[in-house]
Parts: sequence; structure tokens; C-alpha cells
Amino acid sequence: MRIGDLAEKSGLSTDTLRYYEKIGLLPRPLRDGGGRRVYDATILRWIDFLDRLKSTGMGIKDRLRYADLRTKGEASLTERRKLLETHRGKVAGDIARLTEMLDVLDDKIDRYRRMEAGETVDPAFESCARTEHGAPPSKEAPKHEHRPGARPRADAET
Repeated sequence: MRIGDLAEKSGLSTDTLRYYEKIGLLPRPLRDGGGRRVYDATILRWIDFLDRLKSTGMGIKDRLRYADLRTKGEASLTERRKLLETHRGKVAGDIARLTEMLDVLDDKIDRYRRMEAGETVDPAFESCARTEHGAPPSKEAPKHEHRPGARPRADAET
């Protein structure tokens, strides 16, 4: 198939396909007598896999590494597995953090529904909702300990 057909079937633009080929994410295709790219239908499976890796948050550097290892065939099976295992660990951590965020959101949503229904909610909730850790608002800027890689609390509401 030609590049236009591949673009249509893969959902990628022809420019993206050419870029992926240039950087080594896609193997160089055969060329017809007129010098036009000719792709085998099996490339669609590889593009789908690359898209899945991208959707899991795998960066271009690791996708390029995986593509390079793939060209080495069976000799790189262990390295490819290890790369995927490492990335899987990252994805599992991301899922755990997102699950925690869902729990926080569900709690907040439930609390607001109860308030809308007229249920009395701890008055500290409104203070807590506008200030850090329920402390009364201060005229000073809050003092935070800076730690590299520190993230805001999951239940902090702004």
C-alpha cells in the first residue's frame, strides 16, 4: 500500500509517517519503480502497537529504543521484555495514583450531594475546602517545604 493508504488506515498523517520513518520508529519501506513508498499491510500492526505504547505514556525515547531492539530480532527478546516490564511498573504506579484521585473526587462529589440534599456537613468542611489542611486563612503566604518531585496533596481543593 502507498503512504496515503497507510495514513488513512492507521489514522496518522503522511507527515507523521514520514517523520516516524526518518527517526527510525518505522522501518524504511520498499520503493516502487517511481520511488514511491510501498508498505506491507503488516506495518499496521506495528503502528497500532506503537500507538498503544504512546497512549500508556511511553516516551519517544523508549519507543525508539524498543523499535531499535525489535530490528535485532530474537537476540533482543530479554531487553525488550525488560523495557516493557519497566514501563509496566510506571503505568501501574500511574493507575494507582489515578485511582486515588478518583477516590478523592468520589468523596467530594458524595459530600456535595449530601449537602445539596440538606444534610448537615461538618462546618470545618467549608474552611477546609478553601484553605490548606483546614487552617484558617492566613494573610501570609503559606510556607511549604520544597521537596524535589513533591506533588500537591490529592485531597487539596483550590
